[in-house]
Amino acid sequence: MRTDSFALRHIGPKEENLKEMLQTIGVDSLEQLIYETIPDDIRLKQPLNLPKALSENQYAEHIGKLAAKNKVFKSYIGLGYHQGILPAVIQRNILENPGWYTAYTPYQAEIAQGRLEALLNFQTMVSDLTGMEIANASLLDESTAAAEAMALLFAVRDRKQKKDDVNKFFVSEEVLPQTISLIKTRAEFLGIDIVLGDHAEFDFSAEFFGALIQYPGKYGQVFDYADFVNNCNLNSIKVAVAADILSLVKLQAPGELGVDVVVGTTQRFGIPLGYGGPHAAYFATKEAYKRNLPGRIIGVTKDADGNHALRMALQTREQHIKRDRATSNICTAQVLLAVMAGMYAVYHGPKGLQYIADTVHYSTTSLASQLEKLGYKQVNSAYFDTLQVKADAEKIKAAAEAKEYNFYYPDEETVVIALNETTTTEDINTVASIFAEVAGKETEVLSALKEINAIPEGVSRKKDFLSHDVFNAYHSETELMRYIKKLERKDLSLNHSMISLGSCTMKLNAASEMLPLSNPQWGNIHPFAPVEQAEGYQIVLKELENQLTEITGFSATSLQPNSGAQGEYAGLMVIRAYHESRGEGHRNVCLIPSSAHGTNPASAVMAGMKVVVTKATENGNIDIDDLREKAIEHKDHLAALMVTYPSTHGVFESAIREITQIIHDNGGQVYMDGANMNAQVGLTNPGNIGADVCHLNLHKTFAIPHGGGGPGVGPICVAKQLVPFLPGNPIIKTGGEKAIGAISSAPWGSSLVCLISYGYIKMLGSGGLQKATEYAILNANYIKERLSEHYKTLYSGERGRAAHELILDCRPFKDNGIEVTDIAKRLIDYGFHAPTVSFPVAGTVMIEPTESESKAELDRFCDALISIRKEIEEASENEPNNVLKNAPHTIKMLTASEWNLPYSREKAAFPLDYIADNKFWPTVRRVDEAFGDRNLMCTCPPIEEYMEA
Repeated sequence: MRTDSFALRHIGPKEENLKEMLQTIGVDSLEQLIYETIPDDIRLKQPLNLPKALSENQYAEHIGKLAAKNKVFKSYIGLGYHQGILPAVIQRNILENPGWYTAYTPYQAEIAQGRLEALLNFQTMVSDLTGMEIANASLLDESTAAAEAMALLFAVRDRKQKKDDVNKFFVSEEVLPQTISLIKTRAEFLGIDIVLGDHAEFDFSAEFFGALIQYPGKYGQVFDYADFVNNCNLNSIKVAVAADILSLVKLQAPGELGVDVVVGTTQRFGIPLGYGGPHAAYFATKEAYKRNLPGRIIGVTKDADGNHALRMALQTREQHIKRDRATSNICTAQVLLAVMAGMYAVYHGPKGLQYIADTVHYSTTSLASQLEKLGYKQVNSAYFDTLQVKADAEKIKAAAEAKEYNFYYPDEETVVIALNETTTTEDINTVASIFAEVAGKETEVLSALKEINAIPEGVSRKKDFLSHDVFNAYHSETELMRYIKKLERKDLSLNHSMISLGSCTMKLNAASEMLPLSNPQWGNIHPFAPVEQAEGYQIVLKELENQLTEITGFSATSLQPNSGAQGEYAGLMVIRAYHESRGEGHRNVCLIPSSAHGTNPASAVMAGMKVVVTKATENGNIDIDDLREKAIEHKDHLAALMVTYPSTHGVFESAIREITQIIHDNGGQVYMDGANMNAQVGLTNPGNIGADVCHLNLHKTFAIPHGGGGPGVGPICVAKQLVPFLPGNPIIKTGGEKAIGAISSAPWGSSLVCLISYGYIKMLGSGGLQKATEYAILNANYIKERLSEHYKTLYSGERGRAAHELILDCRPFKDNGIEVTDIAKRLIDYGFHAPTVSFPVAGTVMIEPTESESKAELDRFCDALISIRKEIEEASENEPNNVLKNAPHTIKMLTASEWNLPYSREKAAFPLDYIADNKFWPTVRRVDEAFGDRNLMCTCPPIEEYMEA
């Protein structure tokens, strides 16, 4: 056994299992299985042109050498990014803990109560600090959150405003430059006219529906927005505020002014800079807008016994389920980062946050005092943590970088200095000495901070925050460690058992891939630091782009989109820009198969396209005759086809090249959804099937962990003609020669977690990547055949094979009174997370085992489903009191003195022998979704108060 082979560690089944698995499937070799699964005309003729695989030890040395190439300066650049302090107890017990980072989105609430509680804490923190009524469980970054705010305000315009001439959105010049760029990108095809200007000179005219202001402003000035907001309200103009969350500890909560939305980032609550991400944005609004709130909302409800329980509330938890009627394509959040930021607030509590904010503020006022004594003019009249100093920018920059400090230089005579939680009196003295050196003067040495206040009374915070018990109970490391562990035990993650979610690819997130994330040489780089300071990052990101370009068969890659949904949107925007460059901007029709994921039509609408749905055949494939008919019908306006390959039904459609040719023949481009790339890598690729652009889910195929619903990365890879249009950034140049505007806040999106995919590819190499794909297909077909006598597989390829996933039809079980949800909940009693439920076909489960699961685990999962099938036979439509309807069973039920159910306790909790060895106990019974939606509560009140309500 080669102990230095990463592929050996990553791929579950061993060589000795292979023969038995192939025999079960009914093939003689793995090669035969792949031949029967993937159409021969799209198979790659050559292996991927990638370097030889590194061992885990070699990779550790390699990534360490690259880390050393990064120069970690003290970055006081600001612009929405500030270095903070990640408490070690949170780093060790959450960031580095697979119990937290390998969990899936909490659709199965009964086995996600810990994560749901942590997210409810996050929402409470955001609502308290912003002064708003309701908050979601995070978005991707501040700039995209601001764009979502614009879309929400446009959607909720007063009825009298819903006419073409009320389409202007005011954006203050004080808003962060990356946010302005992204908002312009988003507004272009939503029918919104962006008007930039000075809020003090805004005319409040009737054609405006909304406005966005920054609090504090981009260079630190704290404005009193009371009159501005009041005038907006008087003129039916709704207001969004982008607010620095730490400043809200000391500044008046925007909600008290009567604004409609508050957005921002929680990055400075203990999240590494990571050269741009991932960081959890926040979004808070009025309860009146709850149905339009993008993303997920965690709400309080009760379970089947009436006990306190949590779950994702309302249909708005995933707006894209509205498909082409959605106002957002939000799918991925930043759950892991939101959990960490919320836990930062739990650990420090209101008094701790007050101390941190005071220290940052007094550091800033003390520095201002030092600089003024040196004769420098500080422009900001009111500020929290950022100074705007008049000085020779070129000379200050040279002196600062010589002492390894970064400031921001908006023009030749202005220096912006944004201090943060890590700033010490020594740092203040060093910064002052830089300015003294340029001025040719001496500066006094500061020995202690001066408690000078630069926040006027009128904008100072007076309202308490974080008064709930959870923010006042866990301030020692021992207490917080135990609280984190208590929550972790309530969640089922990959560190317990297989999570076989179709379309979601929950595979091994190897420790060797994850370790670099804890290295400050990767974590403490500001996204707008000079690129020469980030040489290690530049090497990794460029090589990762090249790796993904090779894997997809395209010409170039952009890593900027920080979720799969963002990747879809970016790909379509690039297609639009391409058509416009050819004088064909009128092309706006997007063909989308009826089986497509909900984000596809939502993304198309956001890109200003008209969605035309194409039919599917009885066997689940694209109806080519219908596709051809609609392509010809719309040939003068056809922009794109969005296609998933292999299909959402888990099949390699043999006509894929004919499909892409039809689109090209009629003037369109082909966008391929990369959700199922785990079945392609090394065997075929989007370029080979005739696509023009695809997004990749690095949090699926390329091993970034799901983190309970994020982080994600959704880069786009494009054919030669689309390269010039790859997305840019207003501060650091990225993208093509004719780049579209920003798609995410940071130039390279969530750079820190790109290290994971880089490591995954480096350690697997060409052969390992291909083997991973082959074993993903092997495992899926093994499950298919093992279950064939008990469940019908809804769709198969022309030779009877599944791709890397399969759909089991559970609709016939309704005759026994059993719904697919009952099967999902019963699987919890067997120690498994349910597969994907009722997508893409209602009443089915979609299973994707991935290549990482061993034969033993596959067999346990199959045994569980076979056992459940027997339980379905025993169930009766006339007797709903059965083991499936009552699932999941909690330890409280099993240990109660009374047991009145018509089956044994043993059958409820231990239906198969393997379960006793590693039993997972859900902490609540089946949750009551409807009760929680009727009594919506999305913050942390005392449970007694809630149950009374």
